[in-house]
Amino acid sequence: MQHACERHLKDLRDGHRRGLHFDASRADHALQFPPAVLTITEGSKVGKPFTLLPYHGFVVGSLFGWRRDDGRMRFRSGWLETGKGQAKSPLMAAIGLYMMGYYDIARAKVFAIGQDKATASVLFKDAVAMCRANIPGAGEDEIDSLESRGEVLIRGEGDNAWKIEHPSTGSIFQALANGEAVSGPRPTLVAADEIHEFKSNNSIETWKAAIAKMPGDALMLMGTNTPASTQLVGTEYSEFYQRVVRGEVQDDGAFAFIARIDKADREQVFENEECWRKALPALGITFPVENIRGHVNEAKLLTSTAMSVKRLYFGIPAGSVEFWIAEETWLQVQGKVDPEKLKGCRCWLSLDLSKKNDLTALSICWEDDNGHLWVITYYWTTKDGLADRARSDNAPYEQWVEDKYLTAVPGAVIDKTFVAQKVAEICAEHEVESLAFDPAGIADFIAACEAIGLPVWQWMGPDEPEGDGLKLISHAQGKRRVFEERQLTMPTSIERFEDAILEESVTIDHSPVTYWCAGNAVVDSDGQGNRAFDKKRSRGRIDGLVTAAMAVGAATSELKEAGMDIDAFIARPVMAV
Repeated sequence: MQHACERHLKDLRDGHRRGLHFDASRADHALQFPPAVLTITEGSKVGKPFTLLPYHGFVVGSLFGWRRDDGRMRFRSGWLETGKGQAKSPLMAAIGLYMMGYYDIARAKVFAIGQDKATASVLFKDAVAMCRANIPGAGEDEIDSLESRGEVLIRGEGDNAWKIEHPSTGSIFQALANGEAVSGPRPTLVAADEIHEFKSNNSIETWKAAIAKMPGDALMLMGTNTPASTQLVGTEYSEFYQRVVRGEVQDDGAFAFIARIDKADREQVFENEECWRKALPALGITFPVENIRGHVNEAKLLTSTAMSVKRLYFGIPAGSVEFWIAEETWLQVQGKVDPEKLKGCRCWLSLDLSKKNDLTALSICWEDDNGHLWVITYYWTTKDGLADRARSDNAPYEQWVEDKYLTAVPGAVIDKTFVAQKVAEICAEHEVESLAFDPAGIADFIAACEAIGLPVWQWMGPDEPEGDGLKLISHAQGKRRVFEERQLTMPTSIERFEDAILEESVTIDHSPVTYWCAGNAVVDSDGQGNRAFDKKRSRGRIDGLVTAAMAVGAATSELKEAGMDIDAFIARPVMAV
């Protein structure tokens, strides 16, 4: 919120240098529309003129006041992120009605979209209700609405209304579910509600492309609560618009208003009511403070409720309550890992091969001179069937491939030589100690290494001879600890991975694929507290989290900590106590 205001003031001073100016008369026209034409249809102020909330005024004034030197609207996209219940949907509905029939665009086309038809219909139903409600100034006993005056025609009865038409301009306003096709869309406004619920960004990008092609004024306006980090589409868009509003990304066509409490307020958010308004700009106006107090009182008693209340109402990106570790701690260790800067540092590799066409993951864990660990993971999948798998897994694979977080290789089955070649490149450039592997499918990887000329050998125990090339060490995946064989095991690796995260002695490359894997993970434990990742019960692919834990487990194993090789460790006598 503060950054949005600072950006506005800075552009008032310097925007002319980039061909931008603020037209107060255009802003005023838009600001006067809701209270002059529309009434509130829900809540304690039903029947009152739709007087914009203070934050509404800032949003509307900014969207319609800022202009390019050619007179067109400056902003082609807008992002509204606030706590739950802050009248985002009615605002978007009002903007839709304004741009449909009162913004002087002939044959305007306004669309409300959502993850499904029910979500898309929320703000559309607000627009229908406003068209059927008496306009401000109408007598109590008379019917004087936009519909009764013939200003608009509403197709469909009651809650089954599906289109609003504005006959005098030939304009329409209708709701569409995510993915519904519109032949040759020429949108004036696309209002996308509940972005945090979107499973794919395909339709959003399609509509944004349609907006970009419009020769005149056109806008895509997106509204959301703060997304959970496992809600990938919302998270990626939110992070982009945060960077825009902070000035880290220069995009004069993107507007953002993001209301969250400050990081300094997070620890005492339930006790400090003074900070609530930062995320709830309608608090005490249309959103009673008693409403949020009730949620807070419940959250103080229930951890699961606390996580959702912090995210939905206060903008704390706490994520899913089912995250495999406290997600706040996971967030603290996300960062940029640059392999070029880690050359010369010892590193450990770990590999989880896909069976056919799902994810193959390869992690690297470096230890720098200060003992800090740095982890990055590379991913492969197949091009064949990519779109179908994206839909079935609810993951934006195609976008990840385009953004180079994921490599799609030709064919229907992952050719292991692609992975072997990457391992060979890493071994040529870095000080690789060993590669920990999931025993499943390792024979195919060894064959791929032979095919490309990368020498590898499998460590079978301290009494077996060593080979030449890259050392391969088996990493057990179950809950059983295998002390007698000095084997790497998942219970120990998970413990050491958690310790590194909690101590913030590791930095994990901020990849959306790795974050997605972490959000999907389920950890199973036995009666002795031995734990392992459970792929069958997990909510989706977890391969990248598994290999990250394996790599950290290998790097922090007691063999390495002793400063000896394996043979020396086994030979070392145990000191009597």
